[in-house]
Amino acid sequence: MKKTWLVTGGAGFIGGNFIYHILSAHDDVDVVCVDSLTYAGNLSTLAGAMNDPRFAFVRADIRDCDAMRGVFAEHKPTAVVNFAAESHVDRSIKDPGIFISTNVTGTQVLMDCCLEFGTERFHQVSTDEVYGDLPLDRPDLFFTEDTPLDPSSPYSASKAAADLLALAYRRTYGLNVTISRCSNNYGPYQFPEKLIPLTIANALEGRRLPVYGKGENVRDWLYVEDHCRAIDAVIDRGKPGEVYNIGGHNEMRNIDIVKKICNLLGKPHDLIEFVADRKGHDLRYAIDPTKAKRELGWEPKTKFVDGIKSTVEWYLSHESWWREIISGEYKEYYRKMYGGKS
Repeated sequence: MKKTWLVTGGAGFIGGNFIYHILSAHDDVDVVCVDSLTYAGNLSTLAGAMNDPRFAFVRADIRDCDAMRGVFAEHKPTAVVNFAAESHVDRSIKDPGIFISTNVTGTQVLMDCCLEFGTERFHQVSTDEVYGDLPLDRPDLFFTEDTPLDPSSPYSASKAAADLLALAYRRTYGLNVTISRCSNNYGPYQFPEKLIPLTIANALEGRRLPVYGKGENVRDWLYVEDHCRAIDAVIDRGKPGEVYNIGGHNEMRNIDIVKKICNLLGKPHDLIEFVADRKGHDLRYAIDPTKAKRELGWEPKTKFVDGIKSTVEWYLSHESWWREIISGEYKEYYRKMYGGKS
């Protein structure tokens, strides 16, 4: 039986990679991408899918009830995978309202459409940031699916709210909902406001490499293709109403990430510049993905040493993609965040 998956936010980083994964891995799935093409959405990310007869693109905002009802009525999706979200913590500190509107109200609109049009599955793509953070001096502690929600930023609070709303729709309306919470992703097509692509782009241009505080914050890094495989597994084998943590087993300090990229590019470490720390900056994220391995048969395949090398090589060979992005509005944002230093 032919399936149609509606992928929201598919012109973004993880959503775009997921679309390529699905088109490659599934012959029996058509993909409809909905994206409002905000600053982080880029149609050039989807250039490789545009001529595929199984793919369709619709420019629409998930908060727009009428627009989304039209998409559901026309394409009759059997599953919805919701990547659409405002996702950058720094931007959420500057303007929390858009995060609440997109991440919470948008999720509600999508689930209402699922109920109205009989969509079989709704999958909410979430983040480990909903759990807050862990102390740096307790490497034995990890986030599990039972860890209480304790978000630190407007971004993570909005994602936690969306998760709870999705679980409430499961209990109240019987909607077939699953949730995945991932650690920090990296890989091709990531918008250059995030640490790894920002460092690569700045290093290639000989610009300063801004690092918050002393760079001692620890993140668990997950290669984006491993994440895409995990979501695919959740949709295929995940139990309704369940949450699955998706982690990479690659914990590293931010400063070590930046130094590693400098080494790969042959750039000096004296480009690194420590800047004022982010408000409410989480110390450490670390995921225990045991449940995903036990119930889904999934585990990460990509070691960081291999993934970061592939990522750097991708940005080197796709210079036109990121150079177009860092022009215009992004330059003004960068100036505000980092004081216009170069």
